[in-house]
Amino acid sequence: MSPSDNCEDGASKLSTNGVCAVNNKLQNMSTEVGNGVSVISVCANCGKGEEESGKLKNCTACKLVKYCSRECQIAHRPQHKKECRKRAAELHDEELFKQPPPPAEDCPICFLRLPYLNTGWRYYSCCGKIICSGCAYAPVYDNQGNEVDNEKCPFCRTPFSTTDEEANGREKKRIEANDPFAMHNLGCDYRDGTNGYPQDYTKTLELFTRAGKLGYADAYLGIGNAYYYGRGIEVDKKKAAYYYELGAMGGCVAARCNLGNNEKKTGNIGRALKHYMIAVAGGNSKSLERVKWLYSNGHATKDDYTKALQSYQTYLGEIKSRQRDKAAVAAEGYRYY
Repeated sequence: MSPSDNCEDGASKLSTNGVCAVNNKLQNMSTEVGNGVSVISVCANCGKGEEESGKLKNCTACKLVKYCSRECQIAHRPQHKKECRKRAAELHDEELFKQPPPPAEDCPICFLRLPYLNTGWRYYSCCGKIICSGCAYAPVYDNQGNEVDNEKCPFCRTPFSTTDEEANGREKKRIEANDPFAMHNLGCDYRDGTNGYPQDYTKTLELFTRAGKLGYADAYLGIGNAYYYGRGIEVDKKKAAYYYELGAMGGCVAARCNLGNNEKKTGNIGRALKHYMIAVAGGNSKSLERVKWLYSNGHATKDDYTKALQSYQTYLGEIKSRQRDKAAVAAEGYRYY
């Protein structure tokens, strides 16, 4: 921003305040923070520094300028609004298009990365652990090498629940322990009216919201879908996109793929490709198909498609194992990619 560019215009409105002098002071007291972006270290409206007005507060949207009071922020808004919106959008995109880290937890038994596909793992409410399909399927042997009954949790060896009441009781205990995955599961039960629970979309959204705030990004996908398709709530595509973004930034690759689909529909191919590439690296095969389509129709380069294939192969290399392959061959419900 160059505060002195409109000196004459500013002086005509606030000549008694010496706007030109203020603008010169702003120029002299700005601090470079990189990429040509400067942050003003005095009030952007009146030019007072902290020694004169006390602690200055950043513009919360763009972080480019500071103000000594709410009144100065409001007064400066007309001339700051355009650049503020531009920089706020840049900051938002920087956060949105970051490559999220891989899931924090691996399978606690084989210590391999957990697959993205939800048939590639199982959640156990007895101990709150997520076990990969290979370890969930693997036979258990006694000390003499004889295969034994495997109707127990692969991790804590607690016998499986035999009734809905027992299963729901375990899930309730996990929720009381602030387990976001258990909250999400219960939200799905209320959404679908399963496992003895009535269909209740209000409770679904409450539980999904709690789970999302506790770090389970897939819960935001559920909220986004509710707004996108009008499941128990009025259709609101803007709110759907907002929750998809929260999910994507938290590492939910399905939410990321949905954002790519939305951008593709509106013709923002470059942004769609960015989303798809990030989702592919997280194991989303649908996004790989989208990149292939973009390449086949001239919207992406051969290099883009090659990078997408390499990213997906890297992901497969991190999740594949012989035991998981055995499980996938045994039943479709154990397929992990």
